[in-house]
Amino acid sequence: MNAPTLSPRARYAVLFAAIGGLMFDGVELGLMPVASLSVSQSLLGPAYTPTLGGDWFARFTAALMLGAAVGGILLGSLGDRIGRTRALGVSILFYSVFAGLGALVRTQEQMLALRFLVGLGVGGVWPNAVALAAECWPDKSRPVVAGLMGAALNAGILMLSQVARTWHITPESWRWIFWLAAAPAVLGLLVLFALPESPLWLAARAARSSLSPSGERAGVRGQPTNQPLRELFRPPLLRLTIIGILLGSIPMVGAWAASKWMIPWADKVGGASEAGYKAVTQGWWALGAVLGSFCGAQIASWLGRRRAYALISAGATALTLVMFLGTAPLQASFLPIVFAQGFVATLFFGWLPLYLPELFPTRVRATGSGIAYNVGRFATAVGVFFAGMLFAAVGGSYSRVGSLCGLIYALGLVVIWWAPDTSKKNLQE
Repeated sequence: MNAPTLSPRARYAVLFAAIGGLMFDGVELGLMPVASLSVSQSLLGPAYTPTLGGDWFARFTAALMLGAAVGGILLGSLGDRIGRTRALGVSILFYSVFAGLGALVRTQEQMLALRFLVGLGVGGVWPNAVALAAECWPDKSRPVVAGLMGAALNAGILMLSQVARTWHITPESWRWIFWLAAAPAVLGLLVLFALPESPLWLAARAARSSLSPSGERAGVRGQPTNQPLRELFRPPLLRLTIIGILLGSIPMVGAWAASKWMIPWADKVGGASEAGYKAVTQGWWALGAVLGSFCGAQIASWLGRRRAYALISAGATALTLVMFLGTAPLQASFLPIVFAQGFVATLFFGWLPLYLPELFPTRVRATGSGIAYNVGRFATAVGVFFAGMLFAAVGGSYSRVGSLCGLIYALGLVVIWWAPDTSKKNLQE
């Protein structure tokens, strides 16, 4: 399928909007790891205990991941129906507005509900931003574009950590960070009303409309359909959907059920003597993550998709165990190891924006990518919930819960060998 291409100016507008949407996505993802204990201390008052704080951290994370899973599927599907640009704008508005409302909460339960609603937008941004950028740039540019997509999300986490390092988030002063998290609503409006649409999606819609007056498949195998979810869970795409879900789930569960425990751990150990230590820890991790998520696509292009994923899985397993069992907050080795773990474990998130769009045809690309990436968030929500239970079971030990949950990365060594090699695939169908 030969589709018209955008002008260079329009392509860069798409790229910057997609990067911006994902960067502020990262701000929302990084917000509760640095703010959770302060929010809980403020809202729970005398009832607060360190173990209860860790339990609420797991609940907030699980709510966000559950919302992101639902949003990624529903808003990813919306991107295949009404266009990548409009669905992206709606997603950005979702996470901005509901994050800002977090400044008004009076109970933990209100914050929990809002984290779910923020998650809807967080999940919707990724498939639509990745599909839009992938379809608007030529194939030779896609490794760099995919790297920028992965790096953008972690750049948002890094940016937030530097803000929190300068202006401390404490039990007495935390509501301001939620007001700040509402600012991306301006970007959402600009995307919704001013950004050009994907030429590939427009061409696919035109082809779909020509099949029949209602736009149905009209019985022609392989032609565009207005039921992307149904098509993805039927042969011949069912196998690809399952593989994509597994490949997206492993790094997601590893990141949130294992890696992120290092931040409340740093807050507990170092917060008493240095209020900004949790933000410093997140900053070191995020710096490694920005570099890793950019390099992931380049490594996949260089080594091949499957070999790269296997090596990243092995490295993430090893470094996560070292981070939780071989060092501890305030030790000299802690921050360098946090940086290294952030770099290696987020190579996945540069790999995924390159690989997942290659796995699915244009007519279901946003939906397929959204399902593959965000069903992992269902697994993450469950994983974080059980990690919270495990945290209590091991006596509130951050090192033990982090190291046990970090073993999930090793599953990538098994799953990747069932995945097809898409290294030579052209997105122009």
